[in-house]
Amino acid sequence: MSYDRLTHPLVRENGVLRRATWDEALERAAEGFRRNIAKNGPDSFCMLACARSTNEMNYVGQKFTRVVVGTNNVDSCNRTCHAPSVAGLSAVFGSGGGTSSYQEVEDTDVIVMWGSAARNAHPIFFQHVLKAIHNGARMFAVDPRRTGTAQWAHLWLGLNVGTDIPLAHAVAREIIHAGLHNEAFIERATVGFEEFKESVEPWTLTAAEQVTGVPADAIRELAHAYARADRAQLCWTLGITEHHNATDNVRALINLALLTGHVGRYGSGLSPLRGQNNVQGGGDMGAIPNRLPGFQDLLDPEIRTRFETAWGKPLQPRYGYNLTEMLEAMGEGKVTTCYLIGENPVQSEADSLSCIKRLSMLDHLVVQDIFLTKTAQMADVVLPASAAWCEADGTFTNSERRVQRVRKALEPPGEARDDIWIMCEIARRLGHDWHYDGAEEVWDELRALSPQHAGMTYQRLADLQGIQWPCPSEDSVEPPYLHHRLWETDPVKRGTPAPFAVLRHSPPVDLLDEEYPLRLTTGRRLDSYNTGVQSSGFASPLRRGETVEMSPEDAERLGLVAGEEVRISSRRGSVTAPVFIDPALRPGLVFMTFHFPDEVDTNALTIEATDPIAGTAEFKAAAVRVEKLVKAG
Repeated sequence: MSYDRLTHPLVRENGVLRRATWDEALERAAEGFRRNIAKNGPDSFCMLACARSTNEMNYVGQKFTRVVVGTNNVDSCNRTCHAPSVAGLSAVFGSGGGTSSYQEVEDTDVIVMWGSAARNAHPIFFQHVLKAIHNGARMFAVDPRRTGTAQWAHLWLGLNVGTDIPLAHAVAREIIHAGLHNEAFIERATVGFEEFKESVEPWTLTAAEQVTGVPADAIRELAHAYARADRAQLCWTLGITEHHNATDNVRALINLALLTGHVGRYGSGLSPLRGQNNVQGGGDMGAIPNRLPGFQDLLDPEIRTRFETAWGKPLQPRYGYNLTEMLEAMGEGKVTTCYLIGENPVQSEADSLSCIKRLSMLDHLVVQDIFLTKTAQMADVVLPASAAWCEADGTFTNSERRVQRVRKALEPPGEARDDIWIMCEIARRLGHDWHYDGAEEVWDELRALSPQHAGMTYQRLADLQGIQWPCPSEDSVEPPYLHHRLWETDPVKRGTPAPFAVLRHSPPVDLLDEEYPLRLTTGRRLDSYNTGVQSSGFASPLRRGETVEMSPEDAERLGLVAGEEVRISSRRGSVTAPVFIDPALRPGLVFMTFHFPDEVDTNALTIEATDPIAGTAEFKAAAVRVEKLVKAG
């Protein structure tokens, strides 16, 4: 156990957090919610749920927001990473989950890793990729950096940051001009092909090379390999989704699958790789502002009535604020109280200085966590939770939509209590007599309301070592991949056709110029985890702190040597970090992580420009300059 764990409740008194009893802390939390809701209405409240906690916790959290408070202002860190994947996949197929299983990756012929340093960020998934390569599959890596993932690739396509749509369009155009598109599938299962075909026509191999920096021959090779493969997997992560036009990026990749028929069949599919253990599950449980559990549309009157009957209270018939909108509403005084569970936006959000300012404007902030994070240090009430994976019963849902059981192995330290117990106690103080006799009771309530989870009893989950949704009945055995309906010959069984998207290229918002000539992109490293709260307290044999990685050419041009401390500045802030010279980086590109924000707050540099559909910020494309530090004396 980490000695930094929260072990007792804290309340703020005279500007300082002090130890409190559970009764005092819970009463203080509930009274703050009650007072603000009475004064400013239920929409002045928001909840940020936790993508590392169980499905059951997230279910109760969104129910608390909708039933106890009466608002749909609930979201999770899904907004920071894969909300564009959910939006894009839902717009085309009607559901926001990845379409394939991990086993299919091992059995495929071609893998395209687009904007994904999976070897570092998703090492377990990458083991399946390595097995596929061992079995003879070819992998193509599309990434501005020649990452450890790219080193295993048959071909690396090093594109300029923010040029994914031109590259995808050029691949599509080459497939069409070579006659490699799947005409039968397109005719039977899609709509909008002719408009799409016309929209990609300007993106010749030469035009794409000029914009993306990827050689025309490499684009052609990727196009032919992907289209000719019997089975092909297209995988992506935050290199696609953390942009101001992220949903369009996702739709551009989906277009390629529709063009070739690489979806809805075993071994062929679309896979957004989740970076935390329950990002998929948080959304599935309804911890998002526009969907009820089971990813059911909040605006559908029939669905809403079913939940209102089960929960005994009318629900607001309108979408709530997403995370980005919550922060904006805090700055405008529209959101005045926040219940934040297991997230650390002070250090994870783009333009972190702006985030701190907005959180500081709240009248009441309650943080429920296992560590006293930078965000928790701003709270009025801090509630110690047993959110660590081995301290709670419940389920998680991974990137292949597989729901798996987790079981309590350790008691939480000190006075820390179960997340669901904490929420029920606050609900009781706000007039709702909630009680759940364990996580299974929560799960059974969810199963009764979510058709895609209906057949997943705890016993079946244990017997089968996890089940992928959809699982509509306790005797159902569904294929491991989604959207097989698209291959049906019967139009009724085939259902709604999948639409192609006509998209335009939109360069990064933060423009390069003489003052800020370098492009900063951010990401993860293998040896650390997110904002470092759970990993930076332990010595790593690989890396002990943040660095700014740059090419040998840029280091030489700026007169810098490895290990030298420099100042990195953007239009929003400045930080200092030592130089790490990386030959895998091309000139003009620098790389940093957000793993060590206590020492180097990288997100003080990133821009808050957001995708208008998903609300995800453009973490991957800030304009910066790097300068030698002037020594005193």
